[in-house]
Amino acid sequence: MCRTFISYHGAMTQTGSNPSFTLEVLPDRLAICRLDPEQADFDWDPGEGLLSVTFTDDEVSVVCDEAVAPADAEVSRGWRCLRVEGPLDLGMVGVLAALAGALASAGVAVFALSTFDTDHLLVRDSQLEQAVASLRAAGHAVRS
Repeated sequence: MCRTFISYHGAMTQTGSNPSFTLEVLPDRLAICRLDPEQADFDWDPGEGLLSVTFTDDEVSVVCDEAVAPADAEVSRGWRCLRVEGPLDLGMVGVLAALAGALASAGVAVFALSTFDTDHLLVRDSQLEQAVASLRAAGHAVRS
């Protein structure tokens, strides 16, 4: 199960060999949560906004508004989301590399999520201004 509430209107421009993307800073403060797959209890209200639930054999990862993080989870709070305007073609190469590379050069840690239509880059709230500045310096547009 993966749910996002998103509307899209445009996406990428090409300057030379480097693609340029438009990103939007979402307003919510997010939490990244880890649950044990055998003990995950989904009897909670996930609230509004971005919600991603990923199941593997080893864990259940949840990204949600930090105010509604599951009580029984290991939780990392204080994340913000930069959403790439989409929809993006599933065959497009280098989207995350272009964006994550700019952030890595600035020393900004990233937690990436992808959906059918686009990519979401989560960065620590304390590094949001640095992330926005580094993306703009790399030629990307960022809206708040």
